[in-house]
Amino acid sequence: MYKAVTHDIQVTVMPAYLPDQSDPDENRFVWSYTIEIANLGAATAQLVSRHWIITDGAGKREDVRGPGVVGEQPILRPGDAFRYTSGCPLTTPSGIMVGTYRMVDENGRAFDIDIPAFSLDSPFSRKVLN
Repeated sequence: MYKAVTHDIQVTVMPAYLPDQSDPDENRFVWSYTIEIANLGAATAQLVSRHWIITDGAGKREDVRGPGVVGEQPILRPGDAFRYTSGCPLTTPSGIMVGTYRMVDENGRAFDIDIPAFSLDSPFSRKVLN
């Protein structure tokens, strides 16, 4: 589990390798990740967009930007939490994801919150000790 708190909003990520959707012989490795976004503060905020940076095990980077998450732009009142699950396919047995959510508070001010970096490791990834 990975966590980050920015502007009183906590983002928790739980990744999981999906062997039933992966095919290592075809260089297809798939993960799900469940994210919970919790408003720990006193102000209401809405998630309006996302920016992901996905880097595979070979160092290839992909930036993904778009409105909301899973087709929604949730409004988080103080004490509220929103949870969703999505997925990520890679052509390498490991990778890393990190990003930000753009939020807008009840006064119309936009701010970014951090999505913590989290690793995507399959049973086929080579372990490296530093």
